[in-house]
Amino acid sequence: MVTVAILTLNEEDRIEAAIRSASFAHEVLVLDSGSTDRTVPRARALGARVLETDWPGFVAQRMRALDEARCDSVFFLDADETIGRELAAALADPPPAGRVMRRNHWLGQPIRAGAFGPSRVTRLCRKNGGVWEGEGVHEVLRPTDTVTDLPGVLEHHPYRSLDEHHATIDRYATLFATHSTRRARWWDITLRPPLHFVKSLVLQRGFVDGRAGFSLAWLGSVHVAKKWWRLSRRAR
Repeated sequence: MVTVAILTLNEEDRIEAAIRSASFAHEVLVLDSGSTDRTVPRARALGARVLETDWPGFVAQRMRALDEARCDSVFFLDADETIGRELAAALADPPPAGRVMRRNHWLGQPIRAGAFGPSRVTRLCRKNGGVWEGEGVHEVLRPTDTVTDLPGVLEHHPYRSLDEHHATIDRYATLFATHSTRRARWWDITLRPPLHFVKSLVLQRGFVDGRAGFSLAWLGSVHVAKKWWRLSRRAR
């Protein structure tokens, strides 16, 4: 038996797709941290068990989901993700711990390569067989069991618009500067952004995605520049 756990805040336009993709689950658990739209009633109407909570941070909220889950296995799904059919079939009878391939979409286009290309993320563990670790938005699930690579794809639609992408860059850059214990050097500010652009577009073959690949390499370099610049300002 598996619980699919979803953290939400104002996701009324995306929560239905996420929950419907988890139709195989014995329980869909939604932890909502103060939505002011129709996320909560929509989730309940779709059969999810909804807990309305405070927001203690990503790591603490995901650990809360582990504690609240009623099934032996827990799969963590973000509200901007959907579970593909092959992955859903594998999760219907899950191993103790699992890693999945996540495919990012950008403004409606699936991305094949670059820094924004597909990557594996660990999302499955036993209820008492894993912990979440990390700071800011870079939390990671650490299962105590051997991690299995699951078949299929997790589809990820992180940005509704270009404006939302820019806003996320600003927010993540601030979180990085707030939580980092590192010190920004001159080369972090001047060399890291262009190196990221070249790595994403050329070394990681972002060019195969055409204009989207170029745009994502550029936006990634903007993110790198902002986070190191803000870290340098914090130290003053």
